[in-house]
Amino acid sequence: MGAVKTKRMPRAVREQQMLEAAVRTFGRRGYMAASMDEIAELAGVSKPLVYLYLNSKEDLFTACIRREAAALTAAVRAGVRRDAPADRQLWEGLQAFFTHTGQNPDGWSVLHLQARTHGEPFAGEVATMRAEIVAFVTQLILAAAREAHRDPDLPEREVAGLAEALVGAAEALADWANATGVTAREAAATLMNFAWSGLGNMMAGRPWTPPEATAQPSG
Repeated sequence: MGAVKTKRMPRAVREQQMLEAAVRTFGRRGYMAASMDEIAELAGVSKPLVYLYLNSKEDLFTACIRREAAALTAAVRAGVRRDAPADRQLWEGLQAFFTHTGQNPDGWSVLHLQARTHGEPFAGEVATMRAEIVAFVTQLILAAAREAHRDPDLPEREVAGLAEALVGAAEALADWANATGVTAREAAATLMNFAWSGLGNMMAGRPWTPPEATAQPSG
């Protein structure tokens, strides 16, 4: 009797196995130091098979960025209940963000550190993901601000900068949380304490305004 053949793994499953190995390797060793040999060994496949499925190291890294970006964006969106009060929505979104980045430190390293430091086309892939998250946060804050001000026509530009600042702060805190072992709940509470007093005042119609500029003495 002939040898029993093992069942072949579906291509999609094998490809995800390779991507998981690549994310781990890129996240821990960096794009330049990571080798296709190391990725293939970790995935349990041959290096030619990695090239057959994903073409090149650059294409493999791009696929990793897209996979991790999609997962992070989906996690944030899924974490927010749109019928909740504004502060609750922000709290839930931040917890979802920090939970995901904490549970996937290699993926976060790929997105926030590796992709941004190696130029195009990698930086552009991350910029697309970031723009989507900023747009989501902008709409979240805008809806709350319009309700608070009872002004359905409040311009988006009134809150767009706040969303940019909030996302930037969350990115920095994710690095800090992963480096120090701070929990997702603690990181989210830190950012809420930093940001919500200002956002809460804005919602209540009490925005901070800069002092009037004083004339500089000529001389």
